[in-house]
Amino acid sequence: MLRSSQPLTGPNRKRCREDEMLLGTVLDEGERGFIIDTRSAQAAKQARMTGGGTEPKSSYPRWRRLHRPLERGRPLQESFIKLVEACNDTSINMDRWLSRLESCRWLSHVKAALSTACLAAQCMDREEASVLVHGAEGTDTTLLVTALAQVILDPSCRTLAGFQGLLEREWIEAGHPFHLRCARSAYSHARLKQEAPLFLLFLDCVWQLSRQFPFSLEFGECLLLTLFDNAYASAYGTFLCNNEKERRVGREVRESTHSLWAWLNQPEEKEKYLNPLYSPNALVIWPSVEPQSIQLWQGLFFRWIRSSQYLDEAWAETRRLVEGN
Repeated sequence: MLRSSQPLTGPNRKRCREDEMLLGTVLDEGERGFIIDTRSAQAAKQARMTGGGTEPKSSYPRWRRLHRPLERGRPLQESFIKLVEACNDTSINMDRWLSRLESCRWLSHVKAALSTACLAAQCMDREEASVLVHGAEGTDTTLLVTALAQVILDPSCRTLAGFQGLLEREWIEAGHPFHLRCARSAYSHARLKQEAPLFLLFLDCVWQLSRQFPFSLEFGECLLLTLFDNAYASAYGTFLCNNEKERRVGREVRESTHSLWAWLNQPEEKEKYLNPLYSPNALVIWPSVEPQSIQLWQGLFFRWIRSSQYLDEAWAETRRLVEGN
């Protein structure tokens, strides 16, 4: 699996021999690869007017391009805001609530992300083909798809240590602009142009996987909630800045902050995030994306209006029983 930004073909359909050679060397003789573009065909075509574009079939004859559009900007942020507003409105009846849940389209975004990740995973697992994923800059929906595909395919990414490594590799080092995307919460009245909860969408998709495969992930919901909290407001430097360059240049980040991973991996802390039902599963986990299978992440979106006391007690009792055996 590879990831990149869009090719800079522009309106004149410029070629890059180095790119063509690089993608050519990925494939063995007789093999074909898939390019999954997370933009619509129309959006990719429009991008040519500003210097971007797509890989021309004539220059990449052994690669088949598939468009799977995923929202990454303001529509996604507005969906997040509408969902939080609906969840916090306790005055509406069930019919009205279900209508607002559907209209915010958050679960549609979850389904689309999982479906695209499954497509990438299927190309690799069932077609035994190489896959290149990209959108525009390659730092948003691109990372969403590649990270989810690895959780689906690779059992090591479902361990606590492996998942941390995945986040470090696919989100932090790959340059997801956390500072811009997570600048404000859904409760802010400001509407900043660069905001978009892509990382939250990824965490929600992982929660869907953990719900459908409760024994296959070594970590539980508590870790995902902690990661969400720290992406938006943290005492640690792990999710600060927009890219690795900013973190290395900024002395405040290097010298004045600690790693979130170092804190999470302390023995007394680590225990809180482990799934007591975990049983290593070497198989690929294929999630269902049917409407009845995609559920609202109540542990996150209802956490401020519904007590988790009984769920926490049940979780603690489960842990006690497992440890007792």
